[in-house]
Amino acid sequence: MKKISPDKLKTLGKAVIETEQAALSSLTKCIDDKFVDACNIILECDGRIVVTGMGKSGHIANKIAATLASTGTPAQFIHPSEARHGDIGMVTSSDTALVVSNSGETYEILQLLPVFERLGLPIIAFVGRMDSTIGRKAELALDVSVEREACTLELAPTASTTATLAMGDALAIALLEKRGFKEEDFALLHPAGSLGKKLLLTVSEIMHSGDDLPIVLVTTDVKSVLLNMSEKRLGVAIVVDDDDRLIGIVTDGDIRRGLEKDDDLLNKTADSLVQSEQPRWVTTDTLAINALEIMEKHAITSLLVYENERRDSVPDGLVHIHDILRTGVM
Repeated sequence: MKKISPDKLKTLGKAVIETEQAALSSLTKCIDDKFVDACNIILECDGRIVVTGMGKSGHIANKIAATLASTGTPAQFIHPSEARHGDIGMVTSSDTALVVSNSGETYEILQLLPVFERLGLPIIAFVGRMDSTIGRKAELALDVSVEREACTLELAPTASTTATLAMGDALAIALLEKRGFKEEDFALLHPAGSLGKKLLLTVSEIMHSGDDLPIVLVTTDVKSVLLNMSEKRLGVAIVVDDDDRLIGIVTDGDIRRGLEKDDDLLNKTADSLVQSEQPRWVTTDTLAINALEIMEKHAITSLLVYENERRDSVPDGLVHIHDILRTGVM
């Protein structure tokens, strides 16, 4: 193993970044009319964008396909070797091919091009050599060439893969804007992400309902109300009368404050503690993030939930601030 000083390692690292920065700066000149044509070909595609590449270019192609798909352009990656052994069945005549090859002479891609042609697919290519076989055979080729790789041996794909990935990002974002792709659309494609949860998660998905609701009768003694709160672990009790009409709510804070003023409170009934006959509420389709905003605005920790509108009856559910925070919407 070579002995290299820490300063030398830092110098090498910086040189790689600088080389790749230069490659990206040079790439801007390749955003020309052909780039616009590539956007239009993809926008006119009725199927999916089939992205393919081999080796390091294959990894980049996979990422480009993922970025396209997550920003409103249906796309999938197909491995060129696997495609020639049956996976081509995933491709239809309504698709468009996007092939990635720095050399423009990748054997596996060259073997795949005639299949795309027989299916009648428009072929867009990202190539490092415009005069290469793939560059010439493609309906439209975009230049992703770099002056040199960042690898000190000039062998490992480094600057070239960075430039190719950047071109893929440029294409995806240009298409995103052209399609009028909004935050709401992004959320639909990313339901598990924080943005997806903010824009999609409703209280109906996280609320407590049925036997999990902390319901007590108005005649229930305060000691039993406290035990109910401890069992349900929501810090609140919903107080109803014998006809299941809503009387109000009692919180653990109400009980603590009441005990400071009345030593005999535990022997009294729930109605003596009801502070609010009109507790805050939301409907089941209320976004969790909006429910959280209501709680923060009014300094409360829970909301009653009704399916459509508030009724003077047992609510359909209850949502606690901890239920919302556990989802990671913030």
